[in-house]
Amino acid sequence: MKPDLIIARYGEVGLKSNRVRRRFENRLINNIKASIDAEVKVYQARIFIFPKDFDDAIEKLERIFGIVSYSPAVSTKSTFEDVERDLATYAEKLHDEGLLDENTRFAISCRRVGTHEFSSQEMAAFAGAVIVKKYSSPVDLTNPELTIYLEVRDNDAYIFHEKIEGPGGLPLGTQGKVISLVSSGIDSPVATYLMMKRGCQVIALYCDNQPYTTPDALKNYEDLIDQLNFYASGAPIKKRVVKYGDYLSTCKSEAPDKMTCVLCKSGMYKIAGMLAKKLHAEAVIDGSSLGQVASQTLPNILATREDLDVPVLSPLIGLDKVEITRIAEKIGTFEISKRDDGGCKAVPKYPETKADLELVKEIKEAINQEEQLKKAFETIEH
Repeated sequence: MKPDLIIARYGEVGLKSNRVRRRFENRLINNIKASIDAEVKVYQARIFIFPKDFDDAIEKLERIFGIVSYSPAVSTKSTFEDVERDLATYAEKLHDEGLLDENTRFAISCRRVGTHEFSSQEMAAFAGAVIVKKYSSPVDLTNPELTIYLEVRDNDAYIFHEKIEGPGGLPLGTQGKVISLVSSGIDSPVATYLMMKRGCQVIALYCDNQPYTTPDALKNYEDLIDQLNFYASGAPIKKRVVKYGDYLSTCKSEAPDKMTCVLCKSGMYKIAGMLAKKLHAEAVIDGSSLGQVASQTLPNILATREDLDVPVLSPLIGLDKVEITRIAEKIGTFEISKRDDGGCKAVPKYPETKADLELVKEIKEAINQEEQLKKAFETIEH
């Protein structure tokens, strides 16, 4: 017996007020439909998906934010006769797949919604007896090798045995737009992914540092965004590239060499903030992890962000490289990020790690940072 639908579940969406929950549910339905050719409906905190291509749907649901878990299921009616018939057929399928035989310790988990002449426990006991009668399998409610789930909803019932983990989080697009500063490295794509998981629609901004970086770095950025777009159903990431090399050259020639990284990061934040205002985004995202590199010490974080008028969110701030790399491997960006793109040749031998805020302000004024960044902003490519 092949499944005829997929039942998906959300998590924290269910904790919202009725009005907000409906809005989030509608967004989640739209995101599912944007990726999967299917009929989709929501009923009592469950999402019922009827896809035309099951294999395609199973693969794509793993990447749709807001879904906590999902299960390929067989539908039947909630009468004892229908449950007995279709559960027995379902058990045969499990037996053919090597998942159920006379030695398999199993349990029935029944969840019931609506008014019925039986309790959840009574239906579970009845369903368990169907399996025992067919295969003499031992019941083990404490440590089963196989759990068969039975959801009874009014006149309908659904049988399944898998709960496939989804990415969780909030539906993409429910939390507004953000500008994400994305490089070709490991951290910023992970930061972008985590904010997408929190429901943010992303505009990815790449600062092209040529001639201090190579075209390979830009290519890696393009590939990273393409990979992240696998998780962007319903709200694809928009790419933006700014030519940043002239501003960086000014920093190198007109400011103390050790201040290059501070001035570089400061300028990136400012341009991202300018783009946020233009595109009506509400925050800037970066991949900062406290103390990981020179520009990410607390004094330098203050010095690079002190004059911004949009919030900067750094979801990786408390994670170490091992934790960040683990996420990158999971979402498929690590192999792209670790390609050798030559690095940035503008980095000084001894970068400043404890920038003096007043000195940074003086240097920014001396190099006429505001005008330099305006010129760079005009080069942004769509």
